[in-house]
Amino acid sequence: MWSSLAVGIPMGAICFFYGAIPAGWFAADAAVVDAAAQYLRAYALDCVIVSFLFCFIGYFNGREKTAFVLFQGLTGAFLVRIPVSYVMSITPGATLFDIGLASPCATVVQLVLCVLFLARLRKRRKAGLELAPAS
Repeated sequence: MWSSLAVGIPMGAICFFYGAIPAGWFAADAAVVDAAAQYLRAYALDCVIVSFLFCFIGYFNGREKTAFVLFQGLTGAFLVRIPVSYVMSITPGATLFDIGLASPCATVVQLVLCVLFLARLRKRRKAGLELAPAS
């Protein structure tokens, strides 16, 4: 998680403070670059948070808990990211930053689900209902 965070923080900082630079690689229109920079500012928050989520996902896949990985991914996408982005998009005066906040919101929900699932696995292991992870 620390190595993932070591990459996520600088990438988040670049996207948050200098989002127009990478946006400019893909578009020359100033309005498009400005809108993309707004979105990247919201995405920057996700760069940091997702560092933890992706490590949990890898851990659970390695533990063959793929049904949970599917569940938390679908929950984040369909119950958080899509509804939040829709609500933000119909809010008067909404910007791409506002709409982009749907991504970190979904990541936070998925991260909470992962922490709760990990706690459940540990509790089941203590009760002798779950095997310990392989060394």
